[in-house]
Amino acid sequence: MLKLLKYLKKSALPMVIIIVLLVVQAMSDLALPDYTSKIVNVGIQQGGIEEAVPEVVRQSTMERLQLFVSSGDQELVQNSYQLLDRSALGEEDYRTYQREYPALEYENLYLLSEDADLQALEPVMSKALVAVNTLSSDSQESQAIRDQMLAGLGGTLPEGMDLFQVLSMLPQEQRDQMVQAMDETLSQMPESILLQSAIPIITAEYEAIGVDTGRLQTNYLLLAGAKMLGVAFLSMAASIGVGFLASRMAASLGRELRGKVFHKVLSFSNTEMDRFSTASLITRSTNDIQQVQMMMVMLIRIVFYAPIMGIGGVIKVLGTNTSMAWVLAVAVMAILSLVLVLFAVAMPKFKIMQNLVDRLNLVAREILTGLPVIRAFHTEKHEEDRFDGANRNLMRNQLFVNRVMTFMMPTMMLVMNSISILVVWVGSHGVDNGTMQVGDMMAFIQYTMQIIMAFLMICMISVMLPRASVAAGRIEEVISTPLTIEDPQQPKQGDPAQRGVLEFQDVTFRYPGAEEDVLHNISFRALPGQTTAFIGSTGSGKSTLLNLIPRFYDATQGRILVDGVDVRDYTQHDLRAKLGYVPQKGVLFSGDIASNLRFGREDLSQEEMIRAAQIAQAEDFITAKPEGYEAPIAQGGTNVSGGQKQRLSIARAIAVDPEFYLFDDSFSALDYRTDVALRKALKEVTSESTVLIVAQRISTILHADQIIVLDEGRIVGKGTHEELMQNCQVYQQIALSQLSKEELGA
Repeated sequence: MLKLLKYLKKSALPMVIIIVLLVVQAMSDLALPDYTSKIVNVGIQQGGIEEAVPEVVRQSTMERLQLFVSSGDQELVQNSYQLLDRSALGEEDYRTYQREYPALEYENLYLLSEDADLQALEPVMSKALVAVNTLSSDSQESQAIRDQMLAGLGGTLPEGMDLFQVLSMLPQEQRDQMVQAMDETLSQMPESILLQSAIPIITAEYEAIGVDTGRLQTNYLLLAGAKMLGVAFLSMAASIGVGFLASRMAASLGRELRGKVFHKVLSFSNTEMDRFSTASLITRSTNDIQQVQMMMVMLIRIVFYAPIMGIGGVIKVLGTNTSMAWVLAVAVMAILSLVLVLFAVAMPKFKIMQNLVDRLNLVAREILTGLPVIRAFHTEKHEEDRFDGANRNLMRNQLFVNRVMTFMMPTMMLVMNSISILVVWVGSHGVDNGTMQVGDMMAFIQYTMQIIMAFLMICMISVMLPRASVAAGRIEEVISTPLTIEDPQQPKQGDPAQRGVLEFQDVTFRYPGAEEDVLHNISFRALPGQTTAFIGSTGSGKSTLLNLIPRFYDATQGRILVDGVDVRDYTQHDLRAKLGYVPQKGVLFSGDIASNLRFGREDLSQEEMIRAAQIAQAEDFITAKPEGYEAPIAQGGTNVSGGQKQRLSIARAIAVDPEFYLFDDSFSALDYRTDVALRKALKEVTSESTVLIVAQRISTILHADQIIVLDEGRIVGKGTHEELMQNCQVYQQIALSQLSKEELGA
């Protein structure tokens, strides 16, 4: 899979943008539980008051609070608040504060400074607030504390004075001792309980000053909600951007791979084509690349995103409450254990799935291609069973994999829901004990779910990865396959003095992987203006010999010279530009007749196209069609007869006006009259070209300038028809099996 990443070099900039967007998305998603926690803790439970430090406080209350502030913290409190003085503020600012704080009309107020150190001030003020509230309360606990303090002050309060007035009259050292004792008592309380105890006191103080605490809470909730929505929209925008760029990158990779595979297959010789079946190449070019493309999208969107979410979630969880970190460890271990089991079960099936797809494509292609033969031999039932077998094998494999995947999802959900219950169970005890707030518990649940989902996403990818990895390996196998036939580094050009001369020099050929040679020591010379024919029994090597000239295969030994130069010293393009090749089985492409005739020459004029069709004896049936040369040709030429297909193939070769004509049994589907007329017309246009004909019918090659007789890959006769009838027994047997002695002129 990693080998294919080299094709993403062009997408380096989009990849950087995607990573940035993924970080933005992850940070946004990780921020949402924190906002939920604040809305619950601050917005609902604390009435919109974030810290246990009042923003504004009455002078009388401040004096009471300072009674419970140690001498060391007095300066901190005094520097953190400023008195709202009319003369210092100015009349306009003073009236603005008066509208905001109505109590300013009849009592001095202290306002929290903007540069106050809230982190240092909060524990001091929260304890002082709780102390003042405790001594002001009518509860039994408060009365017991007051009685204890009075006992230390003589037992009774002076007439006309309250406890706070008495405390204010005490020496600083004695007051510090009382503050220290109360501080030790309050320090035993959990921080969250202390905070929650201080908030109602601040709320009551605000109400006494005339602050609209309801509006304060509403404003906080609206602001926090707006921020939360903004973060959610930012996450959504980042997710859309990632999806868009990831899809483009994956589509670009798919296009690149399809292009690489297609161009590589075009450069394959018959050796490589024999190694890869057509069905397998089709699967690799379509299904396999689609698997890699889908996997690439998942990798970019999930594999890069999940670690950021997982690591960020762990950091957030540990920052929220470390006492429940063991719950997270339990969740991760449970998921990993489940995935390892599923991985071990499903992995082998993923590895064989692509081979089963290959097999199904192969069977389907064979059946569809050979449908006329299947119907002719009444083997439909057998082919149905064969297809059904391949189909069922793939179905069983896919069902197994899908069932495993189906089992995984509800199990994962069970783990997630169980962890949620465990968090609620443990967290509720923390809330009850005052060590945790409800919002923190909710945030912990969300962070835990995000971490589990990150692991879940990675695990799902890891289960899908084997199939994509197999597909990537199959694609890379095609792309990296070494070519047996390549262009030379320093190509040569033909010798003009030997233009049109073809020569085989002691050529021997063996198919790759075969145990025996197909051709043995073949030597002959074909000259321009002459026709060289090859004849022999089936399997004697005629077509193989012809295929060596355009380098569909390379000779195992010996040399083949075209225009005096070894064919291996030409570029394949330059070599094949000299050839007009008509294969044994006529091949036409979807389009129309004109596009097929222009296949070798896009600049072919209408007159040249008509002339080529006339020479190939195709003009009659073309003009008989209503559309003429624009008549459609179906895929594979299935809407024309075998003879028409051969004539169009011959016309296509004539249209390029080559130096060499290679006819591989290209007249077999023609009737005798058409055959004679075509060869007569062909002789007129090939007077300066070299013609090589592979034939099964003696009548096709009777007038050839040179006939080469092959038998089991060896030349057993060479000469004209008359000479071979005199000295070649193999040729005599072939000739007499097809024509009478009178027809042969014997």
